[in-house]
Amino acid sequence: MSLTILHTADWQIGKPFASTPDPDKRRRLQQERLHAIDRIAQLAGSESVDLVLVAGDLFDSPSPTKATVSATFHAIGRIPAPVIAIPGNHDFGGPGGPWNQDFVQKEARELAPNFQILTQAEALVLEVAVILPAPLEHRQNLSDPTAWIRTAFDDADFPADRPRIVLAHGSVQGFSSAGDEDEAQSSNLIELAKLPLDEIDYIALGDWHGTKQVADKAWYAGTPEIDRFPKGDDNRPGHVLIARLARAAAADVQCIPTSQLQWKQLAIRFDGESGMAQLEQEFADTVGTGADGVLLQLELSGGLTLRESLRLHELLETWESRLVRLKLRDTVVEMPSDDEIAQLTERRGDPLISRVAARLVEQAAGSDEQAAVARLALRELYQLTLRHESSCA
Repeated sequence: MSLTILHTADWQIGKPFASTPDPDKRRRLQQERLHAIDRIAQLAGSESVDLVLVAGDLFDSPSPTKATVSATFHAIGRIPAPVIAIPGNHDFGGPGGPWNQDFVQKEARELAPNFQILTQAEALVLEVAVILPAPLEHRQNLSDPTAWIRTAFDDADFPADRPRIVLAHGSVQGFSSAGDEDEAQSSNLIELAKLPLDEIDYIALGDWHGTKQVADKAWYAGTPEIDRFPKGDDNRPGHVLIARLARAAAADVQCIPTSQLQWKQLAIRFDGESGMAQLEQEFADTVGTGADGVLLQLELSGGLTLRESLRLHELLETWESRLVRLKLRDTVVEMPSDDEIAQLTERRGDPLISRVAARLVEQAAGSDEQAAVARLALRELYQLTLRHESSCA
């Protein structure tokens, strides 16, 4: 018996994106996670998927808002295939989690009759497959949630022709999600080597937000909509997996991109050869206009003249407006050119400005906080003189 599944995980619907200050942009980030469910629905139809498996963390927290719950199950109900999920560490299955809440159960039942949450560590025998779930009862589980599967085949009489699928959420031995998660985890550890791998055809994992094969039959699907800046080349978020399975046969796994938002990274060091022209060109090459669903992590260092620094801050203001998010690490130092220093300190018609500028130039030469303030003041003074000269022209 052949079977096509769509393996996904870590939807984390309702994620607050608190580090994005603009409330409209936060809502856009949150809404895009719901739109990802519709893209999953389209794939499920086009790929003739028999089952959609969600390997934990469907919700971002154990207490999603009622509006979030309703919108989520309304979207799941549009998926043209059965959807089977397990609780993860964010939406754990025990007391205090969402799956025991009356409203969650009601909305799932009424809006998504194709949905089933597996909160018990026991096999689910379907017409097309045998699902071996490893749900998380708590946010942090000290024991291996797949431990029960080690003996699940001892006395069970599972149909011989149906693929067997483990559905689990956690970190595996030799590969940890701690580098990807905002907080390191030493719990929810899964020991793949202790599973009866000859009896299992596919292991659908969740927890790590990138797509990765971690063993012969074991895959992390990653989050379908990217939710953070990538950490390293090995991190590949923004996908789902289409796996074609048969009992006792190697899985045919296809990785399909599903993310709409673009999370970009750019680093520039300003020096004698690299200036504002290079930044503007690299921004255009990497991001385009910045107005099409892009989040940018921008690292700037080195030194700029006062005129270049003013141009930089004009650009940053524009990019902050256009981008969904601009995460900026700016250690650029204003380094006035000789001409700029002369323009500020040799003003015969403005002796006060000349004296102030000369004093600021002296103070700006240091590396302490006072020097940083002096450089900022020098830039503001330079901008003021430019405006004055422009108005008098």
